[in-house]
Amino acid sequence: MTAATADNDERRRKEAAFHDDWAASEDPSRILVDQTFRAVTAVENQHILTQFGDLRGKRVLDYGCGAAEGGVFLAKQGASVVCVDVSPGMLGLAERLAAHHGVKVEARRVTGDAIPAETSEFDCIYGNGVLHHVPLETARHELARIMKPTGIGCFIEPLGYNPAIDVYRHLARAVRTEDEKPLSFQDVQRFSETFGKVEHKEFWLATLGVFLKFFLVDRVHPSKGRYWKKIYTDADRISGLFGVLKRIDDGLLPSIPALRRFCWTTVITVSQPRKG
Repeated sequence: MTAATADNDERRRKEAAFHDDWAASEDPSRILVDQTFRAVTAVENQHILTQFGDLRGKRVLDYGCGAAEGGVFLAKQGASVVCVDVSPGMLGLAERLAAHHGVKVEARRVTGDAIPAETSEFDCIYGNGVLHHVPLETARHELARIMKPTGIGCFIEPLGYNPAIDVYRHLARAVRTEDEKPLSFQDVQRFSETFGKVEHKEFWLATLGVFLKFFLVDRVHPSKGRYWKKIYTDADRISGLFGVLKRIDDGLLPSIPALRRFCWTTVITVSQPRKG
């Protein structure tokens, strides 16, 4: 066994243990599915839906599914969904969440560097906050391997440039894993080694003001309440503030591209996979 393999195995073990504990605390009836795509704050997922198009009859992978809010929503749109994760607890939760919503997903556990899927199996690959938990070099090649030649993949990931978000991550370290690492634009560009077409779009700059509201007004400490969940649970309550701040983002980000690096998230869209 190489040192890199041993490191990856240990990383998976720690990630699985963390997410198994998290899964044990979740109730499927309380997990938001439709809101994570339909809420006014669900800007990344709404962008992804435009990229995926009609999902009826398509084979879709929810990569690093967690509770599988994404996979269950996509199954409700008519997709045949496979969920993969390192955490048995999360995979069990994903199946229960699907049943709660009247759909089925297939759960497969990740036990090594390879994604448990056939070559060219999927039309669409969806990932929300998973790439910054995994070794990107291996992940890029595996994602290209399992995507159909005409397929598409979309991944929501945090960027690592904004110092204010670094403060938030430090405060929220109790609800984060120790090995996760936000992406750089260099990480994004390297996807061109395994995909013929790579695009990215950034979100959440001025709109990060809602985080200040959570912290200063609502008095919710980041280690006590995951803000990335509160943007959905509190979407109706913050819709007015969010709408004003989003209009600022909609004006600033297209006109001043340099500001995009300070956004919270990017959506990476890849297609034209290069096998081998």
